[in-house]
Amino acid sequence: MIEELLPPTTASAESFGDPPEASPLFPEEEAHIAKAVAGRRQEFTTVRHCARTALAELGGPRVPLLPGERGAPGWPEGFLGSMTHCKGYRAAVVARVGELAGVGIDAEPNEPLRDRGVVDLIALPDERVRLAELTARRPEITWERLLFSAKESVYKVWYPLTAKWLDFEEARLTIDPDQGTFTAELLVPGPVVDGVKVGTFHGRWLARNGFLVTAISLPHSPPQ
Repeated sequence: MIEELLPPTTASAESFGDPPEASPLFPEEEAHIAKAVAGRRQEFTTVRHCARTALAELGGPRVPLLPGERGAPGWPEGFLGSMTHCKGYRAAVVARVGELAGVGIDAEPNEPLRDRGVVDLIALPDERVRLAELTARRPEITWERLLFSAKESVYKVWYPLTAKWLDFEEARLTIDPDQGTFTAELLVPGPVVDGVKVGTFHGRWLARNGFLVTAISLPHSPPQ
């Protein structure tokens, strides 16, 4: 599912559960997750199994993948990537540094947000208007959840390039319900990639099997 949203230069792997054959954790990873509850341990293990599977496809090393600042996963030298997990789904994508400048993926259940007040926190006023229009047009998709997922993908591209926090209201999203794409306009100064300041991220989304999946692949020398 996730590979449909990504360019062929990437490698990805996904799982709709926690298979017992998932590769064991490294001691460093075990130490990080030692106090976690069973569910958190399962998702941590499976998503890293997905990441190592994707790395192996690109000839990458089998190494510990430890969370760093703000939970961003660390990757071996020469590689970048992104991980995501939600109930019933785990996925990871990896690319060589020379192929992409950044990548971010996120998955969410196609269900309403538990707290309706969250919409006011994640969506700008004009985005909330558009969410209502999209819901009236295609009610089978939970658009506020899709907006949340897309903004999570934005952050996962943003943070490795800037090492800075990005609030939900600092990116304005426009979702195309027909093409399965979205555009994120950064409302703060964007990262510099290959000497060019990036002000917009372009992404893709998919609704399938009860999940909403979003992905952004940032090329080198991206369009301004």
